[in-house]
Parts: sequence; C-alpha cells; structure tokens
Amino acid sequence: MTIKVAIVQKPPVLLDLQATMQRALESLEEAVSNGAQLVVFPEAYLPGYPTWIWRLRPGGDMALGNRLHSILRENAVDISAGGLDRVCEAAAKHNVVVVMGMNEVDSDYSGTTLFNTVVVIGSNGEILNRHRKLMPTNPERMVWGMGDASGLRVVDTPVGRIGCLICWESYMPLARYALFAQDIDIYIAPTWDSGEIWLASMNHIAREGGCWVLSTATAIHGSDVPADFPERDMLFDDDEWINPGDAVIVKPFGGVHSGPLHQEKGILYADISLEDARNSRKALDVSGHYGRPDIFHLEVDRSIKPPVRFTDK
Repeated sequence: MTIKVAIVQKPPVLLDLQATMQRALESLEEAVSNGAQLVVFPEAYLPGYPTWIWRLRPGGDMALGNRLHSILRENAVDISAGGLDRVCEAAAKHNVVVVMGMNEVDSDYSGTTLFNTVVVIGSNGEILNRHRKLMPTNPERMVWGMGDASGLRVVDTPVGRIGCLICWESYMPLARYALFAQDIDIYIAPTWDSGEIWLASMNHIAREGGCWVLSTATAIHGSDVPADFPERDMLFDDDEWINPGDAVIVKPFGGVHSGPLHQEKGILYADISLEDARNSRKALDVSGHYGRPDIFHLEVDRSIKPPVRFTDK
C-alpha cells in the first residue's frame, strides 16, 4: 500500500489561536489539493511553540514570562470544549488523516495547567488518540505539565498504524520501545529540534523500529513574529531564523527519503510504501525475534491518572 504524506512546517501566528487555526486549515486544504492522505503539523503548532522560554533571563524576566504564559493559556486548545472541531470537520470533509501538535489546556480538572499535546485525527474526523508529552524539557517545565501514558498508543488509520512521540520523548528508549511493540508503520515526531544531530536520531529510530519516521519543527523567521507580541524587539531579531524547520521523512531501516526542508516555509511531500516497514523488520525486529523477553521485561501503565476522584452518594 502506497500513500502520499505531507509535512507542514509553515509558521503559526504566534500566540493567536484563531489565526493559527485558519492557517492550519489553509495548509490542510493545500496539502489535500496535492493529493495528501496524511498531513502532519509540528510540535505545539496551535498557537505556536513557546520559543521565548529559551530567551528569557532566569529570574530577570519573570513578569514578562508570566504575561506571555497568560496569553498562551488564553489561546490554548480546549479539546473537551470543541477546540479541535474545525480541524476534525476538515479531516472528515477531505477524507484525510491529520496529526496536529498543540498547547492544550486542562479544563476537566484545574482549568489552568497546559500540556504539550499531539492528536491523531482519523479520516472520519474522530480523534483516535491524544498523547500528552511525558516529560517537558528544561524550561518547558515552566510551561507544561507532565502527561500520563494513556496516549502511548499506536492506532489504526486508513494510512497505516501511527504512533507519536513529541520532540525529546524520542530520546526515551522505553517510550520508543512501547510504540515499536505495537506493530507500528509510521512513527511521527513533531519537534522543536532540528539539524544534523536530530536527523541522525531520526535515522537511528527508523533503523531501530523498522518503521517510517516523519518529523518536523516549525520553520519560523524573526519577521514572522506578530508586531503586537510583547517585548518583541527584545526577544527576536527580524533577520534571524528562529527555527529552520527541517521537515524530513526517513525510510524504514534508515536513509533519508525526502527532505530535510531547510529554512523554507512550506510543505514536504512524499509517497511512501507501508509494506517497506514490515519488510525492513526481517533482519531486525526489536520487539519480535530480536528481543529477549526471557531477560528483559517492560510494563507500561496506560491508565488515566486524574488528580481527583469524586464519589457522590
């Protein structure tokens, strides 16, 4: 089975959920018009990755950091309140599978905590899986809470079995193995990382897991930051590439198939064969004949971890 995939690395309208949502829908339309059956967006695309956290002075810019976080929270996606309905409707309308990264607000319990979340939306518009980043990296922990393993799943879609890990979760060997052990065809790694070291990691994962690997950051230039962004000129330079994007598609068992799409605000397309993943695991199947379950044992607790349980009599 051969499918056409599209990886979107166009910039969002940073900190503006509705404007970014519109851009996402326009990119989805463009990808579908070019024949895409699977469309992938970057980490935290709605309404943009909080890149300012790597630029604030520790302790010195606390007021600015708090202000930016408040705006981010106000523009985060509330899934339970229908915050993804427009994307789900577009997926169903175009009969396309969508993988979308976002800042998600927890309205079920605290109403305040944010999560770095990726969802897989089926071609019928149904949310097939929601995965919250297990471990935010360094200053990300001042933005996002830690997710549980309830979304550590590989799901069936019309374009193959898809699993997702976000950015440096791909450096968590046990998390990777948990996906490899679920008959994965396509491993999707929305990220903020880029460059040669990240590309080497994606090659390693494609070889280790015997699966297609799709990854991208957001291609965003200093000039893409909105003019009304608080303290914009202090944090960003109009002439800099904040992130080059580097969307890439890696073949099962390693080797770049398409990309990287470097410093280009566009969409990377490729045709991939799902059977290549299964064929590549003949020599190396880390959760099959190349594993040693008599020696090693992994147990994953995928139960949901609510902060409170209420009993009403």
